[in-house]
Amino acid sequence: MKRLLIWVLLLAALAGGAFYTGLANPLVEWQAKGALTQSGIGEKRAACMAERMVDRLSIGQLWKLRQGMAARGSEPEEGYGLGELIKRLDRVNDGEAVAVLTTSAGLCAIGIG
Repeated sequence: MKRLLIWVLLLAALAGGAFYTGLANPLVEWQAKGALTQSGIGEKRAACMAERMVDRLSIGQLWKLRQGMAARGSEPEEGYGLGELIKRLDRVNDGEAVAVLTTSAGLCAIGIG
């Protein structure tokens, strides 16, 4: 049992170090890009947005965005309008995360992101 606990703590320390130093950024960026494409954003734009978002937001903020933007109950998975988007952004309850998401979307849409 002690060995298992030591291994778990060692693994947690290594994972924490990878996130803290930025070594895990490619993995986090890949996850963010996947979540964006899953929500209906094109592949190229999602890659641009994910890169900007990973550079500017913490793991916790990215997690809050993913959870807040996910469809709940009878909400549509994709193809929803502006009203639904605003409702989901309001659920995130993190102004900085929403600002980074929206500015990333805008800058990547016009090609300067």
